[in-house]
Amino acid sequence: MSFLVVDIGNTRLKWGLYDRCEAGATLQSHGAVYLEQIESLAEQAWADLPAPTAMLGCAVAGQAVRRRAEEQLDVWDLRPRWVVSEERSCGVVNGYEHPSRLGSDRWAAIIGARGRVLDQGAPRPALVVMVGTAVTVDAVSADGRFLGGLILPGFGLMLKALESGTAGLHVPTGDIKRFPTNTSDALMSGGTYAIAGAIERMHRHVIEECGAEPALFMTGGAAVKLAPITPLGFEVLDMLIFEGLLRIAQERA
Repeated sequence: MSFLVVDIGNTRLKWGLYDRCEAGATLQSHGAVYLEQIESLAEQAWADLPAPTAMLGCAVAGQAVRRRAEEQLDVWDLRPRWVVSEERSCGVVNGYEHPSRLGSDRWAAIIGARGRVLDQGAPRPALVVMVGTAVTVDAVSADGRFLGGLILPGFGLMLKALESGTAGLHVPTGDIKRFPTNTSDALMSGGTYAIAGAIERMHRHVIEECGAEPALFMTGGAAVKLAPITPLGFEVLDMLIFEGLLRIAQERA
C-alpha cells in the first residue's frame, strides 16, 4: 500500500507519498505547488504516481482551498481525511485554551517533534519552529504537554508591512549583516533577527519552565535563513509535518 499526506499552508500545498501508513515509513515521492496551481495536480504532479490507498492532510488555507484539493483527489477516488487539533493525540496533550483552534499544521508538527524526541532517547522538552508565511514557535514539555507558542509574521509579511506603511522603503534583496550599512541589508537583517530573537526568548522560557534545554526543530521553506545567525543547536526537518501526519494516521488505524 501507499499513503498520501497533504499539507495546505497559506502559500503552497505540499504533498508526500509514503510506502506505508506509520512512523518511519519511506518517502517515495513528494512535491509542492502554489495554491494558484492546485488544479494542475491530477494532470501533472500526481498523474504518474501509484494510487494511494488512503490519505491524511492538514489545511490552514480555508475551506475553499481545501475543496479544490479534494477535487484533485478524485483522480484516485480517494476519500479525503483532514486533521483537526484534539485535546490529546500520540502522547501529546494539547494545552491550547481552545484545543480545536490550534492550527492543524502546528499540531501535526508538534506530534512529529515529540515522536522525534522519543526516538532519540530519553524524554526532554522540545521547541518546534515553523518558518513560512507566518512563523510559529511552539513549546512542548518533557512529559508531552504542549505548553503554548508564539505566532509572528514571516519574512515576506514583515517586509511587505514596512513597504506599505513606510514612505521610500521597498522590499529588498539585501543580505543578513551584523551591522547593516544600507537600507536593503537593514530590512532583511531586522526581520531575520526579530524571528531569531523570538526563538531565543521562547528557548529561555522553556528552560525556566522545564528545567532542561529543549530539543530545537525547525521546518518550513525559510528555515535555512536562520541557520547562520542563531547560536542555538537545532535540527532542520523538511518533512516534520508529514511525520506528524503519519503518526496521527497510525494511531487512528
